[in-house]
Amino acid sequence: MPDAFHQAYDPVAGSIGLSALVASLPLLVLAVALVGVRAAPWKAAVAAAGTAALLAWLVWRMPGALVAAAATQGMAFGLWPISWVVLNAVFFYNLSVASGDFDVIRRSLARLTSDRRVQALLVAFGFGALIEGIAGFGAPVAISASMLAGLGFEPVTAAVLALVANTAPVAFGSLGIPVVTLGGLLAPILGRDVYATTRDLSAMVGRQLPLASLLVPGYLVVLLAGWRRMLEALPAVLAAGLSFAAVQLAVSNLLGPELTDILASLASIAALALLLRRWRPAKSWPEGEGEAARAATRADPPRRIARAYGTYVILVVVVLLGQAAASAGLKDVKWERAWPGSYLAAAGRVAPLVHREPPVVPASTPYPLVFRLDALTSGGTLVLAAAVVAFAVMTAFGMPGAVFLLTYRATLRQLRLPIMTIAFILSIASVMNYSGMTSSMALALATTGVLFPFFSAFIGMLGVFLTGSDTSSNTLFGPLQATTARVSGLDPLLAAATNSSGGVMGKMISPQNLSVGAAGVGAVGREGEIFRRVVVHSLVLTAVVGLLAMLQSYLLPWMIPRR
Repeated sequence: MPDAFHQAYDPVAGSIGLSALVASLPLLVLAVALVGVRAAPWKAAVAAAGTAALLAWLVWRMPGALVAAAATQGMAFGLWPISWVVLNAVFFYNLSVASGDFDVIRRSLARLTSDRRVQALLVAFGFGALIEGIAGFGAPVAISASMLAGLGFEPVTAAVLALVANTAPVAFGSLGIPVVTLGGLLAPILGRDVYATTRDLSAMVGRQLPLASLLVPGYLVVLLAGWRRMLEALPAVLAAGLSFAAVQLAVSNLLGPELTDILASLASIAALALLLRRWRPAKSWPEGEGEAARAATRADPPRRIARAYGTYVILVVVVLLGQAAASAGLKDVKWERAWPGSYLAAAGRVAPLVHREPPVVPASTPYPLVFRLDALTSGGTLVLAAAVVAFAVMTAFGMPGAVFLLTYRATLRQLRLPIMTIAFILSIASVMNYSGMTSSMALALATTGVLFPFFSAFIGMLGVFLTGSDTSSNTLFGPLQATTARVSGLDPLLAAATNSSGGVMGKMISPQNLSVGAAGVGAVGREGEIFRRVVVHSLVLTAVVGLLAMLQSYLLPWMIPRR
């Protein structure tokens, strides 16, 4: 009969500091493999997962069976619901490309204006956010940067604009998967329901990022053309930023994370399109340029344009209907079980074998390791349903029926290695959380005291810099931040949300994203130049998030969701 495992937080020479340093080794292995050795992400994730498992077993004295249980549960969580959402979100995007809808939307945006400042707002900020909301994972930077270069922007400038613009939507990217992932990891730590925790996280992130959404459009135009020319285009800057921020705030708080980026980006694009019907900059910038590119862009019939945008309207409607059904009780239709090997069955009951200990919790507390399968209400299932409906419309206009399965198979091939990476990244997080390694690091970080909310944003930024993904950063550092906050007497929800909000500011300096941006504009080899042009902006915007977290923690606590 297995014994209960009680977490120890100072297994290395009885020192929290030394234990925290040793606990950080899996993250160091991941960082060196990704940034130093430039190994493939899946290989780096496998190496870091192996390091975490060995440390949990040999140093934190977690029984081998429990290490295996934590590792496999993390991988299963990475596959469902995380990779299931990613797979179907990217499939929906690929289907829109195969149908021609994506190109129609791209051309419609290119023809709205020849002014480079407004084009940057439409393409890098608005359309880039739409792609982030649907597909994420590098696609927005590559596509929006290449579109800008095609419109005549200098290649490195196009990449810089795409990278900076990508900050506003990343936390809710790919149908809200960064927030959904963090909610699933945070719920056991807080002892709360996953659905409620995810909704509260969505609300909290949605009360931080709109500030960045207000700043980024003006920031983009200043980077492109300077302060004076930004003021000349101020109506467009305000239309893009205010509409995006307002919808981002409302949707993240009222509907949850899944549709936040999609609705906010569509609102921003629509606001700019309506503005351009009544207003144009007094002087087009640069004067006389851009007209040729605009004139050369093929004009699609209005019905074809409406049909292309209608594809994304279908996605929104289906997800909204699915959320309504979930709220009506469908979310309770799920399969939830104790993960094999992590529980002791006795007298018809199961008891968790893992226990957290003071000072992380007030008293020794069971730490349940469970797996939930909610096939009907998962975001991935809803997106797949939307794809089926959208494809039915496409076939009515001549799309061959075989395209559906061919595109899905191509998407599986495209994502096979990213899915493997996600599974092993979640394995690292689960092993570190359940062995006590995360808590060892949290106790060391708690010594930052009242300044922790400010540093919280930089921890999130570091995570995205290393991994290139806000989802991965939330996986690795979200539970750590929440645990640190709890030990420090701060709000764990705010700390976890700040990890996500601060993390998005690391996206523009992530080596993976720099490579994607450079490749998208044909500037491979100039990644260093792009990095030098964006690094200061990354640090400034991260500091803004950190200062906001300080204000919310000490002066504006009413902004933190309470349920």
